[in-house]
Amino acid sequence: MQSEAEASMTEPRDEEQTGVQLDAVDKAYGAVAALRGVSLRVAPGEFVALVGPSGCGKSTLLELVCGLGAPDAGTVRADAAALMPQRDALLPWLSALDNAALALRVAGVRRAAARARAHEHFAAFGLEGFEGTRPGGLSGGMRQRVAFLRTLLAGRPVLCLDEPFGALDALTRLQMQRWLAEALAREPRTVLLVTHDVEEAVLLADRVVLLSPRPGRIVATFDVALPRPRERDDATVVELRERALHALGAS
Repeated sequence: MQSEAEASMTEPRDEEQTGVQLDAVDKAYGAVAALRGVSLRVAPGEFVALVGPSGCGKSTLLELVCGLGAPDAGTVRADAAALMPQRDALLPWLSALDNAALALRVAGVRRAAARARAHEHFAAFGLEGFEGTRPGGLSGGMRQRVAFLRTLLAGRPVLCLDEPFGALDALTRLQMQRWLAEALAREPRTVLLVTHDVEEAVLLADRVVLLSPRPGRIVATFDVALPRPRERDDATVVELRERALHALGAS
């Protein structure tokens, strides 16, 4: 019989969800203002990409949503959120299977049950046959898939993805973008994706939010009303990419 911890960490709860709500949020680190006056709504099940220059407070925003800090002004309300950082942070002494199951183990799920739950997803995540492989024997893309599965198995309704493909080569990055869209079609969540890549944002998100240089403010928002999967050379993708780059002052 599944324990309460096992049940709570394997699927998002069915109760009414908030998504993510930020109202007039300010955040500073000493004399350095990271965010100023940021208001944002992300509906339950919506995929929103945050794009802006380095140092504009994108990662800070994710940390606030995940409860890893408090705003200096304004309010942050969000359903329970799990953070996936840019680096996969896999433990090198654990197998791929045990790394994927780690969030469940931290929540108190028994090892056998956690491993069984993680293993259910290995084929769909393209990891079948690598259950016993340690991180050093996995490709960059495979490591990111293990890290994403670990994040997903936390069972949180909100996923905060902080440039998850930033360290990958261009070809692997393209493959992982398509893979992420497919994975979220199977396991829907509310998603906040931080990326510096405007094209990646347009390919993946329902809505793209552009932030100014530090202190980060929202300067523009673009809806992406296109079915998935999306192609880089699609006319609407190209148009939205160029509009976003223009709004950021990069074209």
